[in-house]
Amino acid sequence: MARSHLAWAARVARWADTALGPGRGAATADGKATLSAATAERAAAELGLTAARVRAEWDTARLAGLVEVHGGSARPGWRLRAWDRDDSAVLRGWVALFDAWSLACPEPGGHEAAAVAEVVSAMPQVLSFLQLSAGPVPVEQLLDLLRQRVTELRTERCEVPYDPRLEPVRPLAAAPAAAALAPEPHSADAGALAPLLDWALRALASVGALTYGAPQATLTPLGSWAVWVKLEQICVAAQSPAGNIEQAAEDMLRGCAQLRPNAARAEYRAWLAARPVGSAVTELLGAARGEDALLRGLAFEALRVVGGPAEPEVRAVLDEPALRPYALLWLAEHDGVDPEDAHEVLTREEATWLWVDTAAAVTDHGESAMLVRHLESALQPTVPALLDEVRAVGHPRTVQVLVALAAAHPDPALAKAVRRAAFQVHTGGV
Repeated sequence: MARSHLAWAARVARWADTALGPGRGAATADGKATLSAATAERAAAELGLTAARVRAEWDTARLAGLVEVHGGSARPGWRLRAWDRDDSAVLRGWVALFDAWSLACPEPGGHEAAAVAEVVSAMPQVLSFLQLSAGPVPVEQLLDLLRQRVTELRTERCEVPYDPRLEPVRPLAAAPAAAALAPEPHSADAGALAPLLDWALRALASVGALTYGAPQATLTPLGSWAVWVKLEQICVAAQSPAGNIEQAAEDMLRGCAQLRPNAARAEYRAWLAARPVGSAVTELLGAARGEDALLRGLAFEALRVVGGPAEPEVRAVLDEPALRPYALLWLAEHDGVDPEDAHEVLTREEATWLWVDTAAAVTDHGESAMLVRHLESALQPTVPALLDEVRAVGHPRTVQVLVALAAAHPDPALAKAVRRAAFQVHTGGV
């Protein structure tokens, strides 16, 4: 079903890849990777569709990850490349489209952004009810459920409506009678929610999650499966093995530092399942920007668990010197390069920076023997050559790393050379 629902989006994405590849024209006109009018008309003529349908399928392809946007350009996503051989890639693409249902159709005008956000936040409960019902549900019943959920959300935020035109507060003696007549302060208005529910159901129907007619809505088998997967993710998150699910990214990564790789990945999965992907990636990159080199490496390990959805944000940090080597390795592995060969994408300077950064993590959190072994992993064939290049890259932790290495190394002559290099970096000498 997922393959069928995305079939035309995949065809439009493949057409764009063939017709608009490097040197064959430009797909966009606004710097946002949306199709220009000329491109849409051309695609419509060649694919036998209307220009409006081409634009709709292009948008679907972008939301499903069949097309990936980079700045003002678009290119085939990994899911499109894996379309013919990997059913799981197709399913992941559809789930990405399902997650983005609120972008699939324009929201109705005349509603405050806060009201729209409340409906989006409340829809998982509506979908869960549809899944449990396992059949058609009257829209009036869904509207009542939506009203209750929005009321709960407002109550949780302790919202009290304010209107300066209201009369002053009555004396306490009159309060009971007034309270009996006054409406519930947090109660949501079903009439105001009805057009937003209609929009939400139409949007979910457009991505294939449900069928929707005026009197009722029914989850499709694909939609029922997606809701089940989301519920399962919540259960996985609730079973966070090391108990870090509610922690901020930095604290979660610290909690994973002593775990074995498989256990750490399970913890990353649980932590990620409890958060929207976008905010989780932003939080992980924020932790990676800190001074702790260990957290930098662990953050990118967690981003490997995220996979494809993290690519735009990871690509965006390539201009940050401290993150660039990690981002380049992540992108190489994401593109299918064997992890053992991924280091070949780094320049000598980037590899040396990464060596110093890793040494800083070992210095702060490891044992002296690990630091000595780390010396053996350097690309440079000799210690003098390594020291020359380490001094040149200008890593802020160079002095501390060299001092720690000199103190840990059992060879007095080598330790002396390393101490001399540390002194030279500290004083700015050569």
